[in-house]
Amino acid sequence: MDTLQNMRVFTRVIEAGSFTAAAQSMNSTTGAMSRAVSELEAHLRTRLMNRSTRRLALTSAGERYLKRVRQILADIDGAEEEASCAHEHPSGTLRMFSFASVGQHYILPAIARYRASYPDVKVELTLSQRMPDLFEGSSDVAVISASALSDSEVISHQLGTTFSILCASPDYLRARGVPEVPADLAQHDCLTLQTPAFPAREWTLEGPDGRETLQISGPVQVNIAESLAVAIREGMGIGMLPLYAAIEGLRNGSLVRVLPHHTLQRTNLYALYASRKFVDAKTRTWVEFLRAHVPDVIARDEALLEEVGRTRANVLRAA
Repeated sequence: MDTLQNMRVFTRVIEAGSFTAAAQSMNSTTGAMSRAVSELEAHLRTRLMNRSTRRLALTSAGERYLKRVRQILADIDGAEEEASCAHEHPSGTLRMFSFASVGQHYILPAIARYRASYPDVKVELTLSQRMPDLFEGSSDVAVISASALSDSEVISHQLGTTFSILCASPDYLRARGVPEVPADLAQHDCLTLQTPAFPAREWTLEGPDGRETLQISGPVQVNIAESLAVAIREGMGIGMLPLYAAIEGLRNGSLVRVLPHHTLQRTNLYALYASRKFVDAKTRTWVEFLRAHVPDVIARDEALLEEVGRTRANVLRAA
């Protein structure tokens, strides 16, 4: 019995959803697929899946086995890639995950520059606000924002640190007034952003007088920074935006920074991947590229923020 091949068949049957579809994808027959899974079950002395004419369903033992088998096959494929010099030349499909706003501002522009150097690498980027399971095998690299990382088996590289600022629309401030100190926010509509990194209804401001934490309530909550920026531009209230989501609105005048001597919720950006074993060239070069690229983008955003602040101060003095 070829246990390794039977493991591949078992995994492919589950991914394809049927023996017939698996057979077609592996250029084999339905009978051969069924025999391979039956041999594997006999070898393990346990049933891995329940079969019917309409569907397949993993048993609890099958679920546990599938998770381990996927990792084993990934290690074997990685070893074969390394032995065949895949560690030297970046090629193939790089599966990336990123939090949505981070992906739009940092990752998508980086992909264009990365592929200019490594055109043989294709990219599959998934944007979501939910943390991926890197050991499941659906992503090679994840880029997330967090105040800190918990202990984990994943390998992490800190790419840089950024922060958030408070913004409102010019119309809102004309109608409701400009907060002068953090306590004034209690008299305003505060729009909240739900992220994995921080509680939505708690703002921690850092300013000339130190750190101050406020409990916030307001009429609108969203989970994507770009959506919150739209709500702020529409005059719904004051909101906390990551610098990268606020900078364009500040430059074009659709947003105004509120409490400009304060920043909020400093956040680290991390690149994560599952293991140091058999790290292929596309993963290694992508992480190395991010470690060089992201700090430059953060520095550019901070310089733009200072430029906008100087311009606004000059306008106020002239008035």
